[in-house]
Amino acid sequence: MSMHTLKTYSLEEAQKKLEYYCAYQERCHKEVVEKLKNMRMIPDAIDVIVVHLIQNNFLNEARFAKAFVLGKFRIKKWGKNKLKQALQQKEISRTIIDIALKEIAEEDYLETFNALAEKKVASIRESNIYKKKKKLADYLLYRGWESPLVYDAVNRLIQ
Repeated sequence: MSMHTLKTYSLEEAQKKLEYYCAYQERCHKEVVEKLKNMRMIPDAIDVIVVHLIQNNFLNEARFAKAFVLGKFRIKKWGKNKLKQALQQKEISRTIIDIALKEIAEEDYLETFNALAEKKVASIRESNIYKKKKKLADYLLYRGWESPLVYDAVNRLIQ
């Protein structure tokens, strides 16, 4: 087989492959469509497979969004702004994003934020108080935490 021969998939093969792809990890519609396009499936076939995956519960965008939010929050300590932005890039609807964000308990959210802020403050090697405040604020805002929370923590932790 030469390097230029690309594998082609029958509808059944592609469907099976995508069932495994979705069973392995939660996926969003955009990821599934991109994978099928990379497999050189025609639009009609893509539609048939996506419908099949949804009907058989391999693909569920609300479930994907909830898993995504909880995972990125727990592991990467992302705030709601960054979570929302990442889901929007995956073309998840506003309604589903809002539902997914509600999965994070307010208490856990604030606890995680405070622990993250305190840990970061301890690691900032900067004697200039204004530079130190800026470093902490930049770090927390980049991770998607809301401005009121961030500036409250900056003023509370650095004096």
